[in-house]
Amino acid sequence: MNDRGRTKSWSLLTGAATVLVLGGYPMACGRSPRGEPVPVRVHAPSRPEVEDDRRADASAGTNAGAGTNAGGRGTATSGGGAATSGGGAATSGGGAATSGGGTAGRDPGVGGGAAGKGGNLSAGGDRDVDGDSDGPTTRFAVIGDYGTGGPDEAAVAALVAERDPDFVITTGDNNYPSGGFDTIDANIGQFYRQFIAPYQGTYGPGAAVNRFFPSLGNHDWSTASATPYFDYFTLPNNERYYDIVIGDVHLFALDSDRNEPDGIGPDSLQAAWLRARLAESSSPWKVVYFHAPPYSSGPHRGELEMRWPFREWGASIVLAGHDHTYERLNVEGLPYIVCGVGGRSLYSLSELDPNTVVLRTGRFGALFASASATRFRLRFESTEHEVLDELTLR
Repeated sequence: MNDRGRTKSWSLLTGAATVLVLGGYPMACGRSPRGEPVPVRVHAPSRPEVEDDRRADASAGTNAGAGTNAGGRGTATSGGGAATSGGGAATSGGGAATSGGGTAGRDPGVGGGAAGKGGNLSAGGDRDVDGDSDGPTTRFAVIGDYGTGGPDEAAVAALVAERDPDFVITTGDNNYPSGGFDTIDANIGQFYRQFIAPYQGTYGPGAAVNRFFPSLGNHDWSTASATPYFDYFTLPNNERYYDIVIGDVHLFALDSDRNEPDGIGPDSLQAAWLRARLAESSSPWKVVYFHAPPYSSGPHRGELEMRWPFREWGASIVLAGHDHTYERLNVEGLPYIVCGVGGRSLYSLSELDPNTVVLRTGRFGALFASASATRFRLRFESTEHEVLDELTLR
């Protein structure tokens, strides 16, 4: 875990990008004479085309990807740039994805259990998120902005349970509305206790070893300096930010909230810790995740203090939440993903970020990842079993 290792760089294979925006938001809504929503095209200088399709039952487009990491090893390919309903197809860089009888409804398979506790956890499995054999893989789910105890969270939790990942990570806001003692078990343990150890809640047995790795959100900090969160979970390091190795994946959970005692800027103590831990990591995939996104097209627009030099320090990908959308961006060759659609509510597009590659609104869902020594695959799936984005890093 502490041996100095290589960092993995990558570049997108295609030179243009198309963004498909799904869901409803009021600002560019076209209507037919019969009152039906129709696509609205929004053009911006030096930006990919944006299609805003307000219809919940059908959408289609092409995602070609964008950006190049000059001098880097490896490649990233993007498939399923748009998922279509009713058996349609979408392509990206030669890839294809379908929803309504295709990939979206396919069970990716069970990848085995997890064992061990502390700084390292083992995970096994021979099938990735698409069910294809790729040697031993580590499979996990990403949820964010989820902790409500309501039906939309339940739907996302059911999707996660169906996919049966080795573990779950969160991009914050685990316990709405205020991070309280009285809501935390209903908001978290009710749906995810089978991943949590030690679990001392009231909804049944928990996991034998911990397989749930959250990050703090602003709502978690709202009560008693996040004390309910720290009492509920048992996590490495200081529990506010920590790292753990699972299979070929090295996780780095950060705290992006301004209440963080060690600071959140690129020159903070927390950032120095991350830089050192990334440099020491020998894992092929280094996943950094936290709550407030550095870049976003949602109403929060990104947290400037979290614009750290993640790529320079060796991160493979950066995951965040806070804005209740799904968005993938490419910033100087590094993928950033906003995944804040775990069950709380859904946000509209605010202003398209110039780094955006894919944006989805109007869907609750989860991000699923599988990692082998040579490949890291991600797929965003809605609770309606639509595959709305796919990305492969090599």
